[in-house]
Amino acid sequence: MSNYIEAGSIIAIATSLTFWQDAFGFDNAFAGLLAALSANAFGAAIGAIIGGPLCDRYGRKFIYTYDLILYMIGVLLAVFAMGPGMLMIAFILTGIAVGAGVPASWTYIAEEAPSDRRAAHVGTAQLAWSVGPAIGFLLAALLEPMELMGSRLIFAHLFVVAFITWWVRRGLSESKSWKNTQALRTKQGDKAAAGRGFKALLGRKQNILALLFLIGVYAFWNTVAGQAGIFMPRVYDASGFTDVQQQFLLQSFLWGMTVVGTFVFMSLGDRMSRRLLFFIGAVMGIAGWVVLVYMPVSPVSLFGFAILWGFASGIGAQAFYGLWTAELFATQYRASAQGFLFFVARIMVGILSYGFPVWLVTLGLHTLGAILIGILAVSLVVGTIWAPNTRGKSLEEIEDERYGKVKDDALA
Repeated sequence: MSNYIEAGSIIAIATSLTFWQDAFGFDNAFAGLLAALSANAFGAAIGAIIGGPLCDRYGRKFIYTYDLILYMIGVLLAVFAMGPGMLMIAFILTGIAVGAGVPASWTYIAEEAPSDRRAAHVGTAQLAWSVGPAIGFLLAALLEPMELMGSRLIFAHLFVVAFITWWVRRGLSESKSWKNTQALRTKQGDKAAAGRGFKALLGRKQNILALLFLIGVYAFWNTVAGQAGIFMPRVYDASGFTDVQQQFLLQSFLWGMTVVGTFVFMSLGDRMSRRLLFFIGAVMGIAGWVVLVYMPVSPVSLFGFAILWGFASGIGAQAFYGLWTAELFATQYRASAQGFLFFVARIMVGILSYGFPVWLVTLGLHTLGAILIGILAVSLVVGTIWAPNTRGKSLEEIEDERYGKVKDDALA
C-alpha cells in the first residue's frame, strides 16, 4: 500500500499540474521546478538519502512508523493549497516521505521473501506501484470536468488511503534478517556496525561496483520514466494528441499494461534467465518511445506506445532494481544502498525535469525524444551485459559469494 500511495502521489501531481498552473498563473519554468522538487525527483531524493541509513540503523519498522505521517501532512496541504508557495511545500513534504518509504518497503519485502520466490514477492511492490497510477489516471479522467477541484479530490483520496495504511502497518513485525544481523553484531560487541550507513557502504569494492551497475540499470531508465510519469500529458500535447480526458484514459490503460507486465515478472523472474527477461523489457521500452516519437499520431501509434512502454515497465528496470538491490548488498547496509540509489536516480530525474517543459517547446518532441531513447539505451546495455546470476539463491548465500565465507569479518 505504501507503493500505491507513493506512485499515486506522482500521478496526482502529473494530472493536476496544468490545473494548478492555470489557477495560480505560474509559467512553465515554475512548473518544472515544482516537478523537480516533488515526489518524482529532488523531494524523494532527500527522503531517500535520509531514510536509507536510518532504516539500517534503527530498523525497517522505524521508518514505517513515521514516514506516512509526513506524507499525510503533505497531501493535505495540497488539498487546501491556496497559492504556489503552499503547493511547493506540499510537494516537497510528500516527496521526502516517499523517498524515505521506498528503501524501507522494497528492502523489507525482499528480506521476508523465500529464496525461490523472491522475484514474485518483490513484484508485489512493483504491482502496487503500477496499480496506483492506473487508478490515479482513471480518477483524473472521471474528475477532469471538475478541473482543479477534481485534482484536490485525488489528493484527498491519497490522504485517506495513507491514514488507513499507517494504521494497519503498525502491526508489522521487524525484518527477521535485520534482527538477526543486529543480534550477531551485538554478540560480537560491534553494536554500531549496522549504523555506519554510507561510510560502510562505500568502503567495499563489491558495493561500489554494484552501485555503479544499478545506477546504469535503474537511474538511467528512471530518468526517462520520471519524465513520462509527470509530464506525459505534455508529451501527448507535443505529439498532437491533445484531448485531456482521453490522455488520462490512455495513461490508465498504459499503467494497466504495466500491471500485466508485472504479473509476468512475478511469474517468470524466479524461473527463467533474468538477463533475457531484462533484455526483452528494455527493448520493448525503447520500441515504445520510437513509435510515439517518430510515427504519425494515430490510434495505432498511441496504443502501440501504451502497450510497449507500459508492459516493458512491468518487467523492466524498476522491478529488477528492487530485486537486485536487495540481493547485491549485505543486510547491514542494504537499505542504505537503496537510499543512495534512489537518491541518485531522483536527482537525475530532477535535473531533466527542471528544464523538461521548456525543452519540449524549444527543442521539439523529435529531438528531446531522441535524447530519451539514448538514455534508455544505456540502461539496456548495462543491464544486459552485467546482469548478476542470483536466481534461486538465498540472501545469505549471495552474501557469502560476494563478501567471502567469513562475512562478519569482511563486513566489519
